[in-house]
Formats: sequence, structure tokens, C-alpha cells
Amino acid sequence: MPGTPGQPGERVLFGTAFASHEPSDQKSHQQGGLGTPPQAAYTSMGPPTGPIGPLPYGPGGPYGPRQRTGHTALIAALTMLALLVGGGAGAAGGYIVAENQAAGSVTNALDQAPSARETSRAPEGSVEAVAEKVLPSVVQLQVRGQGSAGEGSGFIVGSDGLIVTNNHVVEAAADSGQIEVVFHDGSSAGAEIVGRDPTSDVAVVRAEGKSGLPTVELGRSDDLRVGQGVVAIGSPFELSGTVTSGIVSSLHRPTRAGGEDGSQATVMDAIQTDAAINPGNSGGPLVNMSGQVIGINSAIYSPTSGVQGQGGSVGIGFAIPIDQARRIADEIAETGQATQTILGVTVRNGNDGGAFIVGVTPNGPGAKAGLREGDVITKLDDRIIDTSDALVAAVRSHKPGDKVRLELGNGSRTVEATLAGQQVETE
Repeated sequence: MPGTPGQPGERVLFGTAFASHEPSDQKSHQQGGLGTPPQAAYTSMGPPTGPIGPLPYGPGGPYGPRQRTGHTALIAALTMLALLVGGGAGAAGGYIVAENQAAGSVTNALDQAPSARETSRAPEGSVEAVAEKVLPSVVQLQVRGQGSAGEGSGFIVGSDGLIVTNNHVVEAAADSGQIEVVFHDGSSAGAEIVGRDPTSDVAVVRAEGKSGLPTVELGRSDDLRVGQGVVAIGSPFELSGTVTSGIVSSLHRPTRAGGEDGSQATVMDAIQTDAAINPGNSGGPLVNMSGQVIGINSAIYSPTSGVQGQGGSVGIGFAIPIDQARRIADEIAETGQATQTILGVTVRNGNDGGAFIVGVTPNGPGAKAGLREGDVITKLDDRIIDTSDALVAAVRSHKPGDKVRLELGNGSRTVEATLAGQQVETE
């Protein structure tokens, strides 16, 4: 959805008027704004002048003339000398201050020349360096179909126009719809769907008539650590090429691609991040600080709805781990279809935690491993299983053919199962 343009801003400049008040026999000055402050008024500190009046020991005084002793005369002379010197020093200091102010020592940044243009490369491992590396390979996808229009993001994995994105970004165009790819340089091209997987929320499209495109570098997600830096890139609210940064907030977070309204079939083993992700970021890459894609931005948690019912970022976003997405995208690119990893059981949340088995597929991996209805799976390898979604997410993190160890109940029983694959239906 497009962002709402802001109202024209108003800029108010505040100036301060400076005024000097000088003796009436001096010229008065007043300046304002950013001008030079006026010179400070000053007076010299000489001895007092004018009649002082009769002194008690002077001529005509009640006690008559009194001869000043030598010691007293010396003190009086020294006192007068100190007053004269002090007064002179004060006057000199006043002149110096006035001269400095009159010299125009006011600095105005608006009058300074612009700084030198930055020419050094971005520091390795910085957000700037990551953006410089990845942005050319991130695209905006504009989708029309089934009476609706929307937009999302994607990233180029093949120089011939192969692009990975989310299924929910392009799903509307699956039935005779249209997809337009807008590249980082502003050029655009039509695209067609190569294949999609609603259960993992991964899709692959191909831009038409393109070659020599810059591709991303794929990393891995099995060695991610909570707290490490990440960068999300995409087109939130049609603002293409938007870069946000954050950290890995959590790993192995069971998340339904359709939110709480999504079925258990869409549960993914998500990377949680606090990098800002908003509607339109979907399908874009989540990358590490080496500029390698480690996830596909897919969902956000938003406690309230925003414009047109779409929530905004509250610092809780989810990405599909690239290890899972890469396997699926590669399979789609090769065959046009995806295979889902399955255990062959139906589960719900256990009353005391864990995944409670309510159904076992005949001849499936679970049945062959000896799982029965009523069993409660509490651990898969080293991962604690506290809900049914946690079990689905843990199974999805593996590929068909992987062997897993399942702990049941309080650990009194353990079985080993070989996971199988099942072709995903897109309708």
C-alpha cells in the first residue's frame, strides 16, 4: 500500500535582538538577528572628584590641625597608589574586551564552505557496506490479479532474471494475473511464476527478457546467533530500496505464515528480528553483516491494525531461514514444484505441554517409528517441543530423508524416525 504523503512543513527562524545601553554622551547602537554584538560600555575608575566637605582633623575642625605621622602617611600613599593601579588595570581590561568584540569573532556555519566530499569506501561489516552490496539485487514486485492489486519485494538469485519471494506476495497473480518487476536502477519488466509453495510461503518468479543481472550471495541460517546484527531490505508501503537494521531477536520461533488465521500446514521455523519490517517488505532479504542472505522476510506481529487494516512494525518480525528456503526455491526452479518434509502424524497442543498425537498416517514415518495416538512428543533431537506448532516447525527445519530422535512424555520412551517428503499442492 502506498504511504501517505506528509503535509508541507513550516520552518520558523528565531532571532534574538541585542541592544547596548551606553552613557548619554556616547552614541547608542542596536543590532539584531545574527549580527555582531555591540561593544560593551565602560568607564575608568579614577579617584573621586568634587568637594568632599570638612574633615574632622582638617583646618577648621573641632580638634584643630593634626600632623600626620610618617607611618600613617606611607600607608595612605600606598593605598592611593593601589587604587590608581587597580583603576588603570580595570580600564585596560575593558579596552581589551571591547577590542576583541569589535574584531567580529562571531562564527556563522552558514557562511562556511561545505565539507569535503566523502570518497572513502564504507567500512567492512557496516550497514552502509551491506546496503551497497545487496541493494542492486533487491526488486519490487507489483502484482495484479483476482480483482486486487498489491506489492512486495524479492531478490535476484539468477542473472537470467530468477527471483525468490514469498508465496503470499504473488499468489494473487497465479490465475491469469500480472507481475511487474521494478529493479534497483528503475527499469522494469514483466514476470511469470515459476512455482510456489503455500506451506513454506516461498515462491520463484522469472523476469522476462533479462540477462546479466546482479545476484545476491546466499549465506546459511544454521549457525545464526541471538544478538548478531542483521539488515532487512525491501519496499515497505511502496518505498522501494528501504534499508533497516537490527539484530536476531530469537531463533526457531514457530510462526504461521498466515498469522493466527493460518493453518498448521503453514507453520515455519522462523528467525525473529527487531529490524523494522512492514507491509511490502515481504519477500525481501534478511542479510547478515557480510551481506549474505540468511532469511526471507515474511511476517510481522502487530497488536493493532494500521491503515487499511494492515499493521506496522513494532519490532517483532519473522523471516524464513535461508537453509529451508534455499532447498525449496532450488526445487521449484528445477521442477516447478516443492516437496514438504513430513513426520506423518496429526497433532494438537498437549494439556501439559508438548505435541499430543491425535492421528498417525499408515506406513508414514511416524508409524514406522512406532508412534501411536495418545503419545506426547516433548523433544526432537535437542529441541524442546512445548506446542504442536513447535513440532511442525522443527520437522520443517529438516529435509526429507533426515533422521530425527523423538522423546515422548517425560523421557521414558525415545524413538528414531526417518522424515519423508510430500509434494505440495498449490491449489
